[in-house]
Amino acid sequence: MANIRIAGKDYNIIDAKEYMTIPDCFVLKNKIGDGHGEAKFYIGNENGETLGFFDDFDRKCFFLKEDIVRYLSDAKNEYLKPEQEYKDKDDLPALWTDLMSEAESLSREIVFNIYRSNVEPPRVYINSEADIYKFLRKIALPNISYLSVLKLSLNGEMLYYFKPFIDYYYLGEVSHPSLIKEEEEEIRDDSSIPAIEKEQLTKARIGQGKYRDDLLCEIPYCMVTKVTEERLLIASHIKPWVDADYSEKLDSKNGLTLTPTYDKLFDRGFISFDDNGRIMISPWLSPMNQRKLGLTPAIAIDLVDAKRRGFMQYHREHIFKG
Repeated sequence: MANIRIAGKDYNIIDAKEYMTIPDCFVLKNKIGDGHGEAKFYIGNENGETLGFFDDFDRKCFFLKEDIVRYLSDAKNEYLKPEQEYKDKDDLPALWTDLMSEAESLSREIVFNIYRSNVEPPRVYINSEADIYKFLRKIALPNISYLSVLKLSLNGEMLYYFKPFIDYYYLGEVSHPSLIKEEEEEIRDDSSIPAIEKEQLTKARIGQGKYRDDLLCEIPYCMVTKVTEERLLIASHIKPWVDADYSEKLDSKNGLTLTPTYDKLFDRGFISFDDNGRIMISPWLSPMNQRKLGLTPAIAIDLVDAKRRGFMQYHREHIFKG
């Protein structure tokens, strides 16, 4: 059984309920449609998996302040430069400031209770009267926000750790589209960069061009599976393209060669690697999916050199869902 340390306590991880997208009907402030919002939150159909995860729904639940603050930090660009057509789009920048101020005033661990809503099966909904639950509805951005839950045990007590995430893949990018657009415009407008280098920097964002060529020259195989078929290999940035400076964008040491499944897991922070190349698996990926994907602690890669380990440290600290 895996364990996790939270706020100085060591918990056993029993299971994970992952990636429950927050729909427009649930949010209070950042609506796209015309609905008034509903407090109940859909968690799945009535089956053994859903009911077994939440047992009798009468358990201690908690959020962490640091997770709420991190969520709002990750969502900042959508609040400031929204891509979706929110009803009160012009109010979002000021709202973000107010919500962040409110989040920073929260206690470190916010305990609350949930209950099952009285909705006709087979759909199962939860609800809560707690202030933190209402706050979640205020900060959530429909479609690109999701909620995951860890089922934990501590000294025989069962409890649930709730955590909100932002996912810009719904908008078609790893990072917020405005950041990518700004970075591309900066490259385009920088007169000190030769035209051919501008082209290489742009191609590097999608793992192509000189960046890919250099990386495959150094590591011509998937670092996990050892597959050598180039058509199946993705040149994945360790420190994301949008966060990297010009030299890091093209630096093959800032890359891993991976097959698509491992690339996606790495890109979205569900796996990372320690300084010795041993895999780190996010607890927010359920044990069932870990088994289906064949993810085990025995997986390890050769990071090759110290510079790549430095980039990997950035990934662990900023991308990995630990």
